[in-house]
Amino acid sequence: MSVRFVSRPDLARNDVGLVKASTWDVGTPERLGAAVEAIRAAWGGRDWPHPGLLSYTVHAGEDGKTLFHYSQWSGEQAYQDFFRHGRDERNADIDAAVPGIRRLGLHTLELYRSTSLGEGDGREPGCVVIVDVEFEGADKARQRDWVDTVFEALGTDPAPAPGGISGHFHVSTDGTRVLNYAEWESAAAHIDALAAPGAGVGSSTPQWERVRTYPGVTGGGVHRYAPALSMRPGAGA
Repeated sequence: MSVRFVSRPDLARNDVGLVKASTWDVGTPERLGAAVEAIRAAWGGRDWPHPGLLSYTVHAGEDGKTLFHYSQWSGEQAYQDFFRHGRDERNADIDAAVPGIRRLGLHTLELYRSTSLGEGDGREPGCVVIVDVEFEGADKARQRDWVDTVFEALGTDPAPAPGGISGHFHVSTDGTRVLNYAEWESAAAHIDALAAPGAGVGSSTPQWERVRTYPGVTGGGVHRYAPALSMRPGAGA
């Protein structure tokens, strides 16, 4: 199969068994752009590596030094096959072009719930916001309850922030974290939402207060990215 470059991944496709998410630190804005082009060349110059890899997406950090990697897989076995037989040659090309990349961990996730914040529109995201929530200890029921609490807050918010497109809430398979992959019209729209009264992007409601004070949350973060590169298998042998 060939490599097909697309504008964004299909985040809600129903054949995804798991997601792998990781961050690379490349150091500077110049190296950031060079790393994106090196990834494009390393992947675009080869056939699609495995039928169980459904998509591979990279976003460029607003901080000018980080890349967020998001890949959809049919299951863990497909990822392990790729890890053994396809990953090293691509990374070798990328490291040759941009030496010294720091690869900062890898999380295995499952998509739990998604929401559309528009009414069936076809808006393309100008910004992707990654919200990480870390919990004290592993508890898969707590992960899902936290997400459900967010959905209750979203559903009862009297004045939702404009500019949001979608939210895709993932739970880690080890039970310790939630990752929300949120699409926004622009970084400015997200900044404005954070500046409005309320808890984060939400209004001042009891439901959002429950999210903010949810027990067992020990850390996390919010990071903005610009869409940079997204690929999926194309036609051809």
